[in-house]
Order: sequence, then structure tokens, then C-alpha cells
Amino acid sequence: MRTQIAVAAAAIALAMPAAAQTKFPAVLEGHVLLPATTFVPAPADAPPELQISGRYAGPTPQRIDTPESVPGISALSDKAAPRPTGISLPFKGQPVQGLSGIKNLKDGTFLTLTDNGFGSKANSPDAMLMFHIVRPDWKSGKLEHVSTTFLSDPDRKVPFRIVNENTPRRYLTGSDFDIESIQPIGDTLWFGDELGPFLIKTDRSGKVLAVFDTKVEGKVVRSADNPYLAAPGAPGMMKFEVKRSKGFEGMAQSPDGKFLYGLLEGPLWVEATNSFENKDGKTFLRILEFDVAKGEFTGKGYKYPLELPTNAIGDFNLIDATTGLIIERDDGEGDMRLACAEGAPKPDCFNVPAKFKRIYKIDFAQADADGLVKKVGYIDLMDIEDPNKIARQGGHEGKLTFPFFTIENVDIVDADHIIVGNDNNLPFSSGRTLGKSDDNEMILLKVPELLRAK
Repeated sequence: MRTQIAVAAAAIALAMPAAAQTKFPAVLEGHVLLPATTFVPAPADAPPELQISGRYAGPTPQRIDTPESVPGISALSDKAAPRPTGISLPFKGQPVQGLSGIKNLKDGTFLTLTDNGFGSKANSPDAMLMFHIVRPDWKSGKLEHVSTTFLSDPDRKVPFRIVNENTPRRYLTGSDFDIESIQPIGDTLWFGDELGPFLIKTDRSGKVLAVFDTKVEGKVVRSADNPYLAAPGAPGMMKFEVKRSKGFEGMAQSPDGKFLYGLLEGPLWVEATNSFENKDGKTFLRILEFDVAKGEFTGKGYKYPLELPTNAIGDFNLIDATTGLIIERDDGEGDMRLACAEGAPKPDCFNVPAKFKRIYKIDFAQADADGLVKKVGYIDLMDIEDPNKIARQGGHEGKLTFPFFTIENVDIVDADHIIVGNDNNLPFSSGRTLGKSDDNEMILLKVPELLRAK
């Protein structure tokens, strides 16, 4: 009888439209790991110094020449206590980590990418930009690394000076772009960048074909790291609209591949009002439409309202022509069960634990007159059901939490399932286990109610 009631209730839930802010269940059906210490060598024709990465990512701006000589420290929030992560800089090889952005290739493999490297333009000149094909084996719990392709600019399509300017292949680094999202369309790949922000078009070999400035309602907008901005010669503020590290984080494509929808991670600054964009006091982020064939922003788009002004987004992919999934998260890290007691930050507990880690379903078709999308409902990544105890790590009493600082991968697997993955910020994130650098984890979640919700 209980089973019949549960089935009937589930059927009713699937048939009924969802109210805004409805929480839907998420059930774990697969969990795979890519170890933190997964590296690939730089290509043979790359500058020799790129066989070592992370020389500039230590606690000071000074170069570190001795491999594995400086311990990695986790303190991603300015309120968090520094904690060792068990891995030391610099690295021999290039890390296959920091996975940010994912696309289902529908053959059992997924396209993903490594973002700019070590978190900033300044500390990533020896971090190579690359994308990967990975294959999760849900039975064994392993995330197989199938291939890596490096981005390069031999035809000099990047219109500004890059780190490897005068080398033959002109491999790109994290000081040139911070790629955070990827979409394959035909024979080309499209990347969303945070530093410009820019859209980057490459062929399947990673060779740059074009770079596009970001335009909002016909006007170019730039971040603090845009290469066309110069620091003022006297004390004062530079004028820019996009906060540092808040350019394109998520980017979806329309089902027919005609349009891209780039989602900024942070709100735009409005000089006239001396404030970030908001409606009725609620901060929103821009979703900007880009015409792939014309190679230009259309001037159209939508607005994504944040639940909290300090939140950020992690990834964005469409379900169909009008609905999609967006990761919204806080800056916390670590499970609440290991949270510090009130008081001074300590290294042996999480004093800024993860609290808000959600995936929202949005609907363009139900946007309001100002373009604010409807948030149909969400799943809570801090409350994942694990009745069959599938979790490889982090499971507790039939539940799994995903307590990472940055969760930057979400896509549709099939009509009932989605895939979700973290960016482990190697070697700076330690959200799963105190004192241990996070692995890259991907989870398979059964979420039929969310995907069918109206």
C-alpha cells in the first residue's frame, strides 16, 4: 500500500506545475572520482618552461622554481582559516583539474575543460588552457580521462599580446584567458571567458578562429582584467562594468545550435546609479544572446535573479528551447557536520561551511516584462538522497552532500538524470576532507520531478 501511495504521489507531482522556489528531490545513482593529482605533460612543441606549472601560485608573487616545494593552502574565503591541502606547488606537468563547464557528447563521454589554472590572471602564466573528453564509469567509480587538447593561436587571431606571443604555436595560458564554459557547435568549439569577458571560437584542434568582445545592449562591457584597460597613472578608479572574476561562467546553446547564451557570474556595475544591477533590490545577472552565424551579440537576453546578492553561478545548460539548469552557490566550503563552533577561525574545522548549493530550473518563456526568468524550482546539493549508499566519499546516513566552494558542471544525461561536478581549484580547495586537496567528483542524479516541472 505504501508503495502504491508513493507511486501515485510521484505521478501527481510530475503532472502538476511547480510553484516558484519548489524544492525537488535528488537521488544519487552514480559517483565517480578523478584524483586531484592527475597531470598531463605539456606538448613537445610548447616552451620548455610549461612542463612545470604553478610557479607563480604560491603565497607570495615571487616565482617558485623547485617543484613541490611550497605547500598548498586552502583559504578561498577571506573569512576562512588557512588549512594545508596535502599537495605542494609547483607541479611537474599540467593539472587536469579545475573542471569548469561540461557538455554531454551522448556517446557515454563528456566534453569539459580546465579553467584558467590557479585562480587569477597574475598567477597563471604557466597554466595551459585545455579541454578534455572524460568518460565516467558509474560502476567502478572512476572518471576516465580520455583525451586532452590544448588551446593555441598560431594564426594570431587573439588581438592582444599573449604570454607566448613570439613562439611558433602560441599556446594559450591562464594569463591570457580564463575559460569557464564550453559548447561544441558543428566543427567548432565556443568558450566563455571571465577575464575580458570574451567569447572565443576555436576549431576542434583548439586553434583560435576568432575572439569577440562582450556587448550588452550594443555597448562593450569589460572587466578589471580586460587587456585593453590600463591602470591609471595617478590614484583613482578605473572604469569597468564587470567585477574581477565575474565574466562568463556559464554558457548554454540553443537546441538548433544557432544561438549561445552567455551567463555572467556577477552583476554589471552601473556608474549612473553607483550600484550593481538589480530590480526591486534583488541582484540579477545577465544572460546574453549571441548569434553564432553572424558572430555578434544580438542585443537580446534575459536576467537571472540571485537568491542572495553574495551568491554566484557555476554553470548553465539548456534542457530544451526555453528551459535550462543553472548552478547557484555561496562561497562556503565543507560539510556543516564539521563546522567550527562560534569564535575565531580554526584550521581543523570548517568555519565558513557550505550552506547554499543549488541547481535551479529556469524558464525563458515565463520571463517577466523586464526579462527576469522564472525560477521554476531547485534541488539542494547539500541534501542528496543516497538510499543505496552509492557515495564513494562524503556519504552519511543515507545522504550525500556536495560541499565544495565551486561547483561548475551541470548537464542533462537523459529524461530523468543530470550530471554534476565540482571545480577543485587545485591545490586550494579542501571541502570534502580537512587537510586533503579535493578530487574532481562527478555525480549522476535522478531528478525527474525537477526536469518535468513547469
